[in-house]
Amino acid sequence: MFTVQPGRREEFDRISRESTIPMMRRWGIDVLSYGPALNDEDGYVLLRAFASEEERVSVQERFYASEEWTENYEKPVTELIADYRTAVLPLDAAPRERLSR
Repeated sequence: MFTVQPGRREEFDRISRESTIPMMRRWGIDVLSYGPALNDEDGYVLLRAFASEEERVSVQERFYASEEWTENYEKPVTELIADYRTAVLPLDAAPRERLSR
């Protein structure tokens, strides 16, 4: 869950939809769902699935260290984020299929 800088969520959503979500998918990251939170005007949700916690850490380390991320998205995206929280939970195949967007 991201807390986006006040008044900047539409911009964050546009960058996510047009750029960072497609990039994640090219990297093989299973993006199940994403978008503005319905109960928080500055909230934004990104729900991804990984085979294990170890895979999540490994893939994210490589992704966020990549040239594409650091040169194109790191600065503009991080400037839009006021705060974020990561939650990790198990997910079986049936709910995973229903959540996929």
